[in-house]
Order: sequence, then structure tokens, then C-alpha cells
Amino acid sequence: MEKKVLIALDDSDNAMRGVSFVADTFNPDTEVTLFSVLQDTESICAYNSPSLTPYFQTEREAFCVLEHKKKELMDNAAEAARRHLINAGFKNNRVHAKTVAKTKGVARDIIAEADSGYDVVVVGRKGLSAVQEFFFGSVSQKVLHGVKNASVLVIS
Repeated sequence: MEKKVLIALDDSDNAMRGVSFVADTFNPDTEVTLFSVLQDTESICAYNSPSLTPYFQTEREAFCVLEHKKKELMDNAAEAARRHLINAGFKNNRVHAKTVAKTKGVARDIIAEADSGYDVVVVGRKGLSAVQEFFFGSVSQKVLHGVKNASVLVIS
């Protein structure tokens, strides 16, 4: 039976460790989706209203350039992950990259995708302090507790 693996991908070292773990552990016939969630900043960058604070209006260009750079970093991370898997023997047509704009929240968007038909979800742990994790939670913890129809592997 073919397995479907979802790798929650950002530009962190832990996410790339997750890619390496899948490359080293799973059968190359496994179908892998590299899944990234991005902030929906296109609408903010395009929004032009007098109600915007004068500070944001003057700094909008710098903000939007940074957001485009983040998307570029995510695209580069997805391509590096894809190459890593293909170099490990995974078939080109079995490795997919999917990037979506955040709708409900990063963790909830990953959970929704995971529950759409994957067997395993691989997520990197960012390394928050215990206090930060207690008060704010972490994406990996939320995914670990929120995914109902798949196994979750947290890489740290």
C-alpha cells in the first residue's frame, strides 16, 4: 500500500531535518507533499486607503518587499527539499510542493490539509522555550494534538 506523507515545510533547519528523515526512512514510492502556509500579505500590500495609518503608508513598500522575500525563501526551501528527496531516489512525479495562504492559522491550516488523506505528517519543532510554549503554544504541538486521521512525527 502506498503511503502519503505530508511534510510541513518552512525555512527552518528542523523542517529540513524532517525532509532528511523522510528521505532516509520512507520507501521512495511514497507520495510526499511539501506543504507551506504563508501569510496573506498580497491583499495588505494592494490595499490603499486613507484609513491606513500614515506610518504604515510610508513603510508599506519596505513591508511588502520583506514579505515577497519571505515567499522567495519558502520557494527556495521547497525546491531544496524537493531536490533532496529526488536525489534520495523519490520519483519526480511523487514529490509535490503546495503553498497556501493562511486562512485559519498556520497549525489549523496544516491540520486541515493533514486530515484530507495523508498517512503521516512530519512537522519540525521550532524550539520555543518552555514558558513561550506554555503561553503561546507551538505549531508542532497544535498539529500533534489536532491531527485526527494520520500519525504525526515531530522533528527537533
